[in-house]
Amino acid sequence: MDAELYQNLIAEGGCVDISARAKWRLSGADRVRYLNGQVTNDVRLVKPDAAMHACVTNLKGRIEGDVFIHADGDGLIMDAPEGLREILGNRLERYIIADDAVLEDITDEWCLWHFFGTEPEAGRRVQSQRFGIPGWDVWLPVSECPEPRHMLSAADAEAFRILQRVPAYPGELNADTFPQEAGLEKTAMSYTKGCYIGQEILSRIKTTGKMPRELIAWTSAETGAAITPGAGLFAGEKSIGTITSLTRHPLTGMLTGMGFIRQGAAAVDSVLLVGDGVSNVCPVIKISALLNQ
Repeated sequence: MDAELYQNLIAEGGCVDISARAKWRLSGADRVRYLNGQVTNDVRLVKPDAAMHACVTNLKGRIEGDVFIHADGDGLIMDAPEGLREILGNRLERYIIADDAVLEDITDEWCLWHFFGTEPEAGRRVQSQRFGIPGWDVWLPVSECPEPRHMLSAADAEAFRILQRVPAYPGELNADTFPQEAGLEKTAMSYTKGCYIGQEILSRIKTTGKMPRELIAWTSAETGAAITPGAGLFAGEKSIGTITSLTRHPLTGMLTGMGFIRQGAAAVDSVLLVGDGVSNVCPVIKISALLNQ
């Protein structure tokens, strides 16, 4: 992403084609009750004009996938990262036992675009915050979907996500992560909705405030720093975490991104070393934010 494009996105907004995301329709009289027992947010509050963010967690409270949910007539519509289409679809299907609920994969039937900055005029519009700022999802049947124009490339959309400090699958939201570690407590969780898979563990984290890791935003200390996802984070010679996502800031030229560190191992403005082992730590980064606060 170059500086001009980034400044235009901040000033005027943009559009991203996210049609490749997995999509499902959940119907049946028990659809709300069933899905409320599967995700971290309160499905009873889902609306047709606003997408609710939620996580699907396992029995240990760790993330199996994150979804956006909205109502559509007598059904609930969900979308999730493309790579989770089969895995998450099977996971959701597996828990439909005695429920009057039918899960249908509609991935190939719909185009899905996300706008931010300027409200779109066509299609089924659903408010959402996929890049941490107000935006709208536009759903269009594939048969009515025009050729995309003025869309961000996949690479630029990924860079913008990282610059906006939005955690995503697979770097941050994966089977190693509790929702609270990734800063999703306020946007994708309800503590008053009742039971769901993994709820006991996540409620304990809420009560104690203790969790293994916390997500940070960071910036490199020099433009020429060589850092890659998966690189270790060190406080002195002590290993405290891992880089998960990064991009080069279009205005400063500095590498910037996100990573997990052990809870309480470092504070905002701390300076950390980066490397693939204690004997190979060269680049230096500075923590700019703890993203779970």
